[in-house]
Amino acid sequence: MGGATPAPEKPRPEPEESDTPASGEPVAATPSLFRRADRSGLIAAGAALAACGGLVLYGVLDPDEGDKKPEHRTPTASVTYEVSGQGTADITFQARSEAGKATVVKAAVLPWRKTVDVPLGKDPTVSITLGEKGGQARCTLAIRGHHVQSATASGTFGRATCTGALPTSPATTPAS
Repeated sequence: MGGATPAPEKPRPEPEESDTPASGEPVAATPSLFRRADRSGLIAAGAALAACGGLVLYGVLDPDEGDKKPEHRTPTASVTYEVSGQGTADITFQARSEAGKATVVKAAVLPWRKTVDVPLGKDPTVSITLGEKGGQARCTLAIRGHHVQSATASGTFGRATCTGALPTSPATTPAS
């Protein structure tokens, strides 16, 4: 039998590692890629959580307009102060100040007129003081358009004061 002897098999080279095996399916990512993906996912989740938390805090700290208590407003009455005459005078008058603090106008040029709101229960008052040049000036006071009082100052450093009375509540306020 003279047959040929089979040729010895040549050793096959070892397959090199690749990202895609012969079957065509992808190989799982290496652990370092997982760590990067986990970090970026955590960062995105943290940012989303912070945004949600901010919206919740905004809702707690700044409630809707309907939830706010109405602002306390003191009822007022319209008062007109008027000073007639020539030259200048220092004028002190009561305006919208719940503390009762007066407003002062130094060396106001006459004639002078001012309409303000005065809190109910406060007495509207206007005072005039003439300077060392003297002269004559007259103050008048009107509440809601109705004349209440007038007074005249004359001479050097002459003084005059006009005062009215406002009710303490809107229910007792006469209609204008």
